[in-house]
Amino acid sequence: MLQAIALTKQFGRHTALHALDLTVQKGEIFCLLGPNGAGKTTTVNCFLGFVIPTSGRALVNGIDVAQQLPQARQHIAYIPETVMLYAHLTGLENLIFFDSLTGHHHTREHYTTLLLKAGLQEHAINRRVKTYSKGMRQKVGIAIAAAKNAQVLLLDEPTSGLDPHASNEFSDLLRRFSEEGRAVLMATHDLYRAREVATRIGIMKNGQLIADMEADAVDHYTLENIYMEHMRTV
Repeated sequence: MLQAIALTKQFGRHTALHALDLTVQKGEIFCLLGPNGAGKTTTVNCFLGFVIPTSGRALVNGIDVAQQLPQARQHIAYIPETVMLYAHLTGLENLIFFDSLTGHHHTREHYTTLLLKAGLQEHAINRRVKTYSKGMRQKVGIAIAAAKNAQVLLLDEPTSGLDPHASNEFSDLLRRFSEEGRAVLMATHDLYRAREVATRIGIMKNGQLIADMEADAVDHYTLENIYMEHMRTV
């Protein structure tokens, strides 16, 4: 569902991505670990079409993002670190509005069900978003992604700032998407969360994917040691 082929991005003299090769299959949750400036967000932005690669290709379901951006985006839902919603609207009204932008029009009962499945409590559905916690906003973002029925989810630090309970709920939702056959690519700093939720884990440094492993092949302690060892090397 996602494929980077020798994906390279330069910003002036700085090379943010160095010939990156990466694949994410249906049902996979691929977590990209790495420090700030490693190239995680640039990778996500290339798949979103926010950044045009200097060379190489970013494919979504076989579609070249740079050449067929509208078609590629039909398969994608994006959840950033902070989900931007209209504060004066309710969670339900935000979901209805954003889904209408894709041309969809369903009943309020349908949208209410999506919010409940995303973990938003029933009493919050018709409250204004300005009263929401960050975790509640993320759940509305998940519902927006579910409404689109996108087969690819791109996430950039989606659990940053969430309390442990909200992070666990978020991980459960990602597992559900995986079970539905969707592909998930998540950029994160959180080694513990990556080990808990991922099927595959990649480590990025200086724009390169320097490690790619099955999550089941490592425990938390081993993953931390591998990560720290790579961070110590030049």
